[in-house]
Amino acid sequence: MDRTAQLVARPPESAVAYDRPPRAGVLHDRAARVLEENWTGSSTVPSRGLYPHQWSWDSAFIAIGLRHISPLRAQSELETLLAAQWADGRVPHIVFNPAVPLDAYFPSPDFWRSSTAGHAAGAPRAVETSGIVQPPVHALAAWLVHCADPELSRGRGFLARVYPRLAAWHRYLLHHRDLGGGGLASVVHPWEQGMDNAPSWDAPLARVVPAPARSFRRADLDHGAAEDRPTDLDYGRYVRLAADYRDEGYADVVSGFAVEDPSFNALLIASEHALARIARELGATGTARHARAERLTAALIERLWDPAAGMFLCRDLRGGALVPERGVSGLIPLLLPALPRDTAATLVRTLTGPHFGLGATTRLAPSYDLLGEAFDPHRYWRGPAWFNTNWLLERGLRLHGERDRADALRRSLLDTAGATDFAEYVDPYTGEACGATGFGWTAALTLDLLHTPTFDIRAKDTRDKGGDRG
Repeated sequence: MDRTAQLVARPPESAVAYDRPPRAGVLHDRAARVLEENWTGSSTVPSRGLYPHQWSWDSAFIAIGLRHISPLRAQSELETLLAAQWADGRVPHIVFNPAVPLDAYFPSPDFWRSSTAGHAAGAPRAVETSGIVQPPVHALAAWLVHCADPELSRGRGFLARVYPRLAAWHRYLLHHRDLGGGGLASVVHPWEQGMDNAPSWDAPLARVVPAPARSFRRADLDHGAAEDRPTDLDYGRYVRLAADYRDEGYADVVSGFAVEDPSFNALLIASEHALARIARELGATGTARHARAERLTAALIERLWDPAAGMFLCRDLRGGALVPERGVSGLIPLLLPALPRDTAATLVRTLTGPHFGLGATTRLAPSYDLLGEAFDPHRYWRGPAWFNTNWLLERGLRLHGERDRADALRRSLLDTAGATDFAEYVDPYTGEACGATGFGWTAALTLDLLHTPTFDIRAKDTRDKGGDRG
């Protein structure tokens, strides 16, 4: 059997027997082919046209799906990304492919100038990257990839190689990025949080003077409708922030933009739990990391929980106040195992209530408050539903005992992925495809939902039972 045939080989019946969606094998084959088509030989691009390089959190989600069809490729996906890590521990949000023309994507390598502008922070010289980061899903992905084939992982020394890099990544976030002094990591650019033009950024961004429109060319508009993408004004502010950060040698200080975000920190906490599991697998104790994850959970509640909103909110460190915008980021902490029961119950009520409408008015959870003034069902992170955030919510619902809601969301995710040719994002009401199709993490997370009904980041050691099911 050739490599392509192996990649798209259907899973055994038992892998999709629970709550089996119609034509699950066909959906599996289609998702696997997307990942094959997006494979570059060393990593997987999010989409061939719009995003032609390797993106950090995309690769983590892609590895989670790839583990079901090629654990070796999934390991390579993460190892390729971590090979571009900076000496200070940061994992850059883009690793550039030198074979891709400079004008295919902006900001391009000649904008970031990582090997020169990032010299003091330890940027690698052999590869060009961006200088900012993305959400730390990587340790969670590494643990799940290991669990898919522990024998292969141990034979290759996979966890032993990636653990020091993942630990350095977390140290960077916990020390260099605790800009608020409350124990949480901060983002210094909207792109770092991953939800680029979310309304939560509007107030913090309003004080940023945008770069002149003539100083850059938006390659993203070659692949998507302008009305679905961030505005030129917002983009000018993104460019200004990135250029200022670059010109300051990528030093981490509270300057033009510094925000504590609930989703970014929830994923850091989930990955701390995963690092504890990895440490135990390698023969060390994970007690300290589990304790750190629980302290971070307490800090998240103390600094970002808003009882009146019924969810977590962002904190603008320049002014010190919570940002009064309800975004899906504030629901992602449902993923955390140590979340107090009443907090988890409140998040479920908010998710299924009028602001997000899951199971009542929306097929998938929107990225922004349905009742918010800035809501737009098609404009990037200002309303459309995304597959990675809904995958995280599905896992969170299941973790906290909301099995029926989790099953319903899982069905909606699989139906929508298949119907939209694995769209980048969709209209939350109708499921209409938006953005790129054949999108990497949509296909990957479809595979994960087909194969795995649940996981628990505190799951038993793979030496005891194998696999990642709690």
